[in-house]
Amino acid sequence: MNYRHAFHAGNHLDVFKHAALTLVLEWLREKPQPFAVLDTHAGIGVYDLASDAAQRTGEHAAGVGRVFGRDLPAAAEYLRLLADLNPAGLTTYPGSPEIVRRMLRADDRLMACELHPVDVEELKRRYRNDARIAVHHRDGYGAIGALLPPPERRGMVLIDPPFEARDEPERLAQALTAGLRKWPTGTFLAWYPIKDRRAADVLARAAQSLPKTLQAEFSPLPFDGQTLTGGGVMVCNAPWRLDERLRALCEELAPVLGDGHARWSVEWLSPG
Repeated sequence: MNYRHAFHAGNHLDVFKHAALTLVLEWLREKPQPFAVLDTHAGIGVYDLASDAAQRTGEHAAGVGRVFGRDLPAAAEYLRLLADLNPAGLTTYPGSPEIVRRMLRADDRLMACELHPVDVEELKRRYRNDARIAVHHRDGYGAIGALLPPPERRGMVLIDPPFEARDEPERLAQALTAGLRKWPTGTFLAWYPIKDRRAADVLARAAQSLPKTLQAEFSPLPFDGQTLTGGGVMVCNAPWRLDERLRALCEELAPVLGDGHARWSVEWLSPG
């Protein structure tokens, strides 16, 4: 599959993934010590939902369009960010770098990596005046080896690849293993699509040797083995009670996004 984000910004995959991201960031903010975030596949940061790309698919209507302005306690921080970015109505969607930026404190940092030459220049322009953010024009998988561990020794890595290559699940599993060797105490959040079970199965096998790994999947559309019906996140060194918070999130999103068809699961793959 090819997942160029401008065409899909704000769809149901983003809603679940980015709401889960805010839960981890909230946990990091509970302690006063600074933290660092490495975003390996950052995109452009902010997406115009009125753009030709977004309008061509219209996917945001069945995603963020359904949750914007609602009272969903399990996704409160995510919805607050959306409201702050869209005070006059939903026109803009924040990608992961913008979500992280809005949750950083004065001494926290973001390292945002993007390989696409046009996208990385837009990302640099957007954040050039924010000293907390460093934008790197480089392969995100390579950045895991080069930029970890951060001096702060606290933080997370978000790995959200486009799944353009057939071997993307294997590359993602290898990146998690290598990253945790370099930064054993870091929290790693990896996203994968649910079209068939291949990506989930590859990551589940890798999780057997990874620490305290939680897997959460949310699919608002009926699974048929061919259509992109949902997405999952695998969190290594998962925060305390993240499983409870993700279950609450899925329970609240299911009737809003699922039209009665939603399926979800939250389970520990390696609890130790």
